[in-house]
Amino acid sequence: MSIRKRTWTDSKGAEKSAWVVDYTDTKGKRRLKTFTKKKDADQFAATAKVEVREGTHVADRDTVTVEKAGKLWISTSEAAELERSTLEAYRQRLDLHVVPFIGHEKLSKITVPVVRGFADKLREEGRSAAMVKKALTALGAILSDAQERGLVTRNAVKEMSRRRNGSEKRSKKLLQVGVDIPAPDEIKAFLAGLEGRWRPLLLTAVFSGLRSSELRGLRWQDVDFDRATIDVRQRSDKWGQIGSTKSHSSQRTVPVPPVVVNTLKEWKLACPPGELVFPNGQGNPESHSNIIKRGLIPAMKKASLTIDTGKVDDDGNAILAARYSGLHALRHFYASWLINPKESGGLGLDMKTVQARMGHSSIVVTADVYSHLFPRKDDTKELADAADALFADYRKS
Repeated sequence: MSIRKRTWTDSKGAEKSAWVVDYTDTKGKRRLKTFTKKKDADQFAATAKVEVREGTHVADRDTVTVEKAGKLWISTSEAAELERSTLEAYRQRLDLHVVPFIGHEKLSKITVPVVRGFADKLREEGRSAAMVKKALTALGAILSDAQERGLVTRNAVKEMSRRRNGSEKRSKKLLQVGVDIPAPDEIKAFLAGLEGRWRPLLLTAVFSGLRSSELRGLRWQDVDFDRATIDVRQRSDKWGQIGSTKSHSSQRTVPVPPVVVNTLKEWKLACPPGELVFPNGQGNPESHSNIIKRGLIPAMKKASLTIDTGKVDDDGNAILAARYSGLHALRHFYASWLINPKESGGLGLDMKTVQARMGHSSIVVTADVYSHLFPRKDDTKELADAADALFADYRKS
């Protein structure tokens, strides 16, 4: 590998110069790469030398654009038979948020500064913080797939993520009771007002913690009235297609209280015929939007669990919105109910049991989301007593 300066005269008679890195790649091919500045040539030569020695170097001519790599990533995802909704989300992020801003770039040009600029551009164009994060995740997945194909050496998104990991965790907002998680008194008011066809579903959601997709895919054969349990074995996507659960850990058996058992027994007599517990009128999986718009939100408003939107109607009355407008709020309550000590009306379960009941893929997920809800031992009277005892011994010495 060598670095040399090349000079020439252009068509207008002006003298030009550049720095050329001359090297042999991992396939034994001679490569020439030109740089305007010597420091850039030196930096490339140092990196390429290591990559060639380790057999990981990919020359610019052997790589592809982000757009092309994105299409290959989608092909990989299709071959893995990911859910239809997941594939649609991937395609949208690629077509709407990745390709328009960085799709023309060669993979070998994607460095940490380039990724940072990509994120900045997304924000400038009005993308939300959540969408910026999703777009970066998509780009990182594209680069990972390209690495496996030998199209790129590094994954700049992962490099940037490792640098930011600590600060992101520190800035992450914890779930708050009364904001993200309904308080026990709020749930009491919510349950008291439940009626009609939505009562069985919403009651089950509160006392089982099932995800929306799991509720919509629940079968009668998975409800054991004698044992008072619900087996989670499948789920329904947003198109009503039945498939496997989110992960292997999502398959679980959840015990439910008598009020759920009795309510479901009554509901089974009135339920539209078929194998599903919560179908629509035709016996097919109920849509998520119907559950929210016709079930959850009206029930929240009936229980006076509302917030002022700051707007008024034609009569000058304040327009109120549901305080908790997502079904996941009930799942958060269920988790808090499992965690809260018995003297506070909860079950006082340990974190591993909570993980199993929630169907989380690992205990790390449970800890990241809910660890702050567990009672802190160092806040108890025993801590003060132990400290006093130590000081007493200290004073005697």
